[in-house]
Amino acid sequence: MASEAAQKPHGGEYRQFLPDLSIPRFVNMQKQDAHVYADEFKKGGVPPWLHGLYMHWLELYKEPFKGVTNDGHVRPGLFKLQDEGIPIQKIVDVTNELVSSLDEAQSSKIQLHIDSPEWRTWSNPEFLLSNKGVRLDEVTEDVRSNVMAVLRATLSPEGYEKAVGAMRINGFLGELVKSPAVMNEFSYNFVLFGVPSSTAPWGFSFYGHHLCLNIFFYKSQIVISPWFTGAEPNLIDEGPYKGTRILETEEKLGLQLMQSFAPEQQARVTTYKEMHDPAMPHGRWNHDDQRHLCGAYRDNRVVPYEGILVSEMSSPQQELVVGILHQYLLFLPESARKVRLDNYKSWFHETYFSWIGHSGDEDPFYYRIQSPVVIVEFDHHSGVFLTNKEPAKFHIHTLLRTPNAGDYGMALRPLVPGRKQEYLWEGERD
Repeated sequence: MASEAAQKPHGGEYRQFLPDLSIPRFVNMQKQDAHVYADEFKKGGVPPWLHGLYMHWLELYKEPFKGVTNDGHVRPGLFKLQDEGIPIQKIVDVTNELVSSLDEAQSSKIQLHIDSPEWRTWSNPEFLLSNKGVRLDEVTEDVRSNVMAVLRATLSPEGYEKAVGAMRINGFLGELVKSPAVMNEFSYNFVLFGVPSSTAPWGFSFYGHHLCLNIFFYKSQIVISPWFTGAEPNLIDEGPYKGTRILETEEKLGLQLMQSFAPEQQARVTTYKEMHDPAMPHGRWNHDDQRHLCGAYRDNRVVPYEGILVSEMSSPQQELVVGILHQYLLFLPESARKVRLDNYKSWFHETYFSWIGHSGDEDPFYYRIQSPVVIVEFDHHSGVFLTNKEPAKFHIHTLLRTPNAGDYGMALRPLVPGRKQEYLWEGERD
């Protein structure tokens, strides 16, 4: 088990890595709003590596949707329509209240077709690369409150608090770098796909820096996948939201699991010993995703299994895996979370846990849990706005994917009786 030192929360260590705000990057950022900032980035890109990644994303977007797989082949029959007990009518009613509060221009922007490929254009950097729907810091307080009411009605109470925590930390980072017009508590977009309904498929995307939620509904069933949640730093240490912290439980449980293995198991579970290991093949690490494999625009990635099977672990170790998965399902309403967690446990015979890095109490690390029905990733990152060149525990990225075409509820859509998919899931337009 993790030692007492590993249980202690990290404080304000990040402050030794505060950036020089007089350099051109931040001087320009402080003068620009989100749209000018994004337009300037798209023209030439600073930093150039991120602009190059964005151009690669656009190429990936042109590929027809297939889904993340472990071997390049989508396995059929893994998902089914089922009653998950979510309060769909309440969610529909609250969403309709939001729609009724919009002006004509906002109404024309907020709703896309249920099968629109724009589902796939979410991304987690602060750049407003895809400006869909409405942006919360550009609408009235009434509209903003209505959007947040949709989130509150959809997510579990603890999932809602986690999302709000990520938003507040984003606002805190914007204050640290004196660029609140680009990054603030409400620098997030909300867009509907389809018409809110208790009987037909629909959904929404809520996305921005370090928080991206793609949510699909059909009757009392919900899919929250893919989602991304991060924080830099992951603690607010001053101001009205002082003490806000997210993602520490996922970190603690992952380290406890790794430290519980015998040396032979640790060797088997470790894919790479170093966070940016010379043994990594080209493309295994990049500046933005770093060790993550399933981030934005990686809808069709092939991710081979690595590590050891959960079914080979001891009962206490399997309970730690369950605890980690529970955290990654925190956004789901409790009834749906239980259904999903039971399903994940039924696949422990084909669920792998893998690790990158060392496993001392202060060591940064990456881990992944992967099965035919879920992929979760956890990664400590180097600085993007902060200046730490090496991964640190105060900058965390996490995500969840549903492989084998489960993302965006895609595997469920053909199962809906009498439904015809009208739009191709690719980046082409009529």
